[in-house]
Amino acid sequence: MDNLPLHHTKWNDRLAFDVALTLEGSGETVNEILSRHRIQPADLLGFNQDPVFLRKVDHYRGEIREKGLTFRLKARAQAEELLTTSWLLIHDAAVSPAVKADLIKSTVKWAGLEPKDNISTDGGGGGVKITINLGPNPQDSRTIDVTPTPTPMLEDDDGTYHADTDHPYDVAEHVS
Repeated sequence: MDNLPLHHTKWNDRLAFDVALTLEGSGETVNEILSRHRIQPADLLGFNQDPVFLRKVDHYRGEIREKGLTFRLKARAQAEELLTTSWLLIHDAAVSPAVKADLIKSTVKWAGLEPKDNISTDGGGGGVKITINLGPNPQDSRTIDVTPTPTPMLEDDDGTYHADTDHPYDVAEHVS
């Protein structure tokens, strides 16, 4: 049974993974799966009617056949189980705020929800490329590339800085 706090399904990915292992001859017996997941045989028969469950089992079986039982696949199964522990710790009043913050940050990172850094390391800071078609022939089109260059900062007499507005942008026109 799904033991995650949200109870979004009657089964979890770990159950699907365990069933896939059993079907591929690498896992526990059906009775051991029933015992570990605290389900009845009728529950497992019901899950066999769920197309989402069947697709998940098929997916795991394919991975097991193609890649074998890799470390990464085992780690993913463990991580799924540890999310429940993480959830319980985050909502436990006895756990320090620092530990909760670390668990939340880790969960966001593992889920791939961290903001992406869009800062270019090569010094480029964007730019604009405009193509104007002046007729049906390809030779009639013009492409203008505008690449900004860093604007120099000038120091005033009072020690403050302002942008040098006389500094031009690099503009190159290329005929396509």
